[in-house]
Amino acid sequence: MKDLTTKQQKFFSQLKENYGTNALPSLEIIRQDLNYKSRNSVAQYINAFKKTNLLEERSGRLYISNAARGAFLFDSKIRAGFATVMDDEIDKLISFDEELNLNSPSVFVFKVSGDSMVNLGIFEGDYVSIRKTSEAKDKDIVLANIDGAFTLKTYRKEGAKVWLEAANPAYKNLYPETSLTIFGVATGIARKF
Repeated sequence: MKDLTTKQQKFFSQLKENYGTNALPSLEIIRQDLNYKSRNSVAQYINAFKKTNLLEERSGRLYISNAARGAFLFDSKIRAGFATVMDDEIDKLISFDEELNLNSPSVFVFKVSGDSMVNLGIFEGDYVSIRKTSEAKDKDIVLANIDGAFTLKTYRKEGAKVWLEAANPAYKNLYPETSLTIFGVATGIARKF
């Protein structure tokens, strides 16, 4: 973004704010949405962004590239204990889409409901990314269908015995009566404050 003019940066910020991870609409709709007079000026901005790889084409549609949607990752760590001096050296631009592999067709994101996983730091309202797979290892956090109902729990296995375990003592272990199907394994969480 440092190679863009101030006007281009402003226009690109408006694109990100209005369309985020969605495919960009037609030039005419962008012109109307962003309140520009000329469709030609919108086309010039879009062409400039294509050249600088801020936009990428997927399945014939234009999207804001993952790298352009990222946040700055600082090289220094933030301590949750005692305060420390933090330098302002930026390590790289990161995208949580890339970090959590959200662009993969086998990764889905679900919003958490309930408090059965709080002792593992997964709270109601969190977003959990799930990599689709039918296999899980002991102690994986999984999205599973047990006896016809979906739930997010820890997969447990001892020999031939399998069950789902909550991370909250208020909830009992779930043992399948008729079926247990693993939908996927959790790969990360995101939370808004």
